[in-house]
Amino acid sequence: MEDLVKLGREFVAAMREQRGIAHVDALYAEHAESVEAVNPPGRDVRIAKGSGAIKAKRESWAAGHEIHRLDADGPYVHPPNRFGVRFEVEVTQKETGRKMTLSEIAIYTVEGSKIVREEFFMAPK
Repeated sequence: MEDLVKLGREFVAAMREQRGIAHVDALYAEHAESVEAVNPPGRDVRIAKGSGAIKAKRESWAAGHEIHRLDADGPYVHPPNRFGVRFEVEVTQKETGRKMTLSEIAIYTVEGSKIVREEFFMAPK
């Protein structure tokens, strides 16, 4: 369980410090999957497969949004191989100027000290 807690804490620290793109190579397995709750605007798939696709998804999101505040709370561990993080993010969509507060929970599955799957759960409106 110590390794799970350590990885979860490293992940949360990276998110709080807005290193969410840079930490993908260090914390994610090459074959990792990222599963959104719904199809994000401008994309036709919910699942990004592979660490490169996850990094590209995050780069695209960051390029389209101005981040005013990003809170990451956790990790909440579920031994032997999962942890959760609660996110709340205040952003402005660059294309539209729309300001939003996004709240979601993400569950991360770990194998061999790397994240292999992340699943996002959104708060309903």
